Amino acid sequence: MMVVHSHGPPIIPARLGIFSNVESSSYVGFANLPNQVHRKSVKKGFEFTLMVVGESGLGKSTLVNSLFLSDLYPERVIPNAVEKQNMTVKLDASTVEIEERGVKLRLTVVDTPGFGDAIDNSDSFSAILEYIDEQYERFLRDESGLNRRNIVDNRIHCCFYFISPFGHGLKPLDIEFMKKLHCKVNIVPVIAKADVLTKKEIQRLKCRIMQEIEDNGIKIYPLPDCDSDEDEDYKEQVRQLKEAVPFAVCGSTTLLEVKGRKVRGRLYPWGVVEVENPDHCDFIKLRTMLITHMQDLQEVTQEVHYENYRSERLAKSVRKNTNSVIKEDATVPGESLTEKDRILREKEEEIRRMQEKLAQMQAKFQAQK
Repeated sequence: MMVVHSHGPPIIPARLGIFSNVESSSYVGFANLPNQVHRKSVKKGFEFTLMVVGESGLGKSTLVNSLFLSDLYPERVIPNAVEKQNMTVKLDASTVEIEERGVKLRLTVVDTPGFGDAIDNSDSFSAILEYIDEQYERFLRDESGLNRRNIVDNRIHCCFYFISPFGHGLKPLDIEFMKKLHCKVNIVPVIAKADVLTKKEIQRLKCRIMQEIEDNGIKIYPLPDCDSDEDEDYKEQVRQLKEAVPFAVCGSTTLLEVKGRKVRGRLYPWGVVEVENPDHCDFIKLRTMLITHMQDLQEVTQEVHYENYRSERLAKSVRKNTNSVIKEDATVPGESLTEKDRILREKEEEIRRMQEKLAQMQAKFQAQK
């Protein structure tokens, strides 16, 4: 039967089966909201930017390719020893679209070839610092613009810092780099080429590195604590991830046959190192940390590191405007200068309130960690 309205197009009644209340009489339907968010997020896709920093030859590219099962550097040319002498630090961003079970991820990996290869590495940080600030500045500019719907987020959400396994802890370069960047990006320390060390050597090196990180006041990315209502298996997983920091890893994209099964690993005369075997290295733990805490890494970048940059940027802008107004009004009569001073004081007070609010948010965020 068709129902016709007197002032409009005909309305066809829906089948009762679609809109019938299958739940109890007290059920409204708010529990469906997470499904709506899930569908919208999957349709839009996700963005994530990872930076890898470390000396040449530590297996950064191999590890990244192993993590995401993709070749992010198909056209890379490895420089020889003579070319490395004159190399400066440059940043190479590679973007790849990854789709898994209908979920799309726009992954950008920023590599830093040339870092730590020079004799004098005192200027190795400047290019990386400038790049991170440029991404924050671009996001701030886009966020303040007219078209804010399609902002591409190229901010660095996580930084894998590779530590050489051949030393006895952190080098001065490692300490200085992490000191300069720990307030701008989430740092995850990684011990490279862990297959060159025994289990006892790895554990000893991990303890030494964590002690040096604490002694130098370096803030690495803290894995968030679990809520009391979380699943016990998830709590145990997070506990093991926290104990594994810094992650001792080795990467490989080569498939080998071991006892009738295909594994990714490295073949040695004494046996095979399986990349995805947690008894051989922390590769699985590193990947689990990155995947299960990808959203948290983005939130910390947004709520802590980006807000720090934004507040500092606005404070500098206000101070600059204040100085320029005072210079311009040096010859203006006292009444006009008083009015301008009042406006400037209001702006400074607003900036001060914003910084206090940001400090409270950060303290609350750290308390939740």
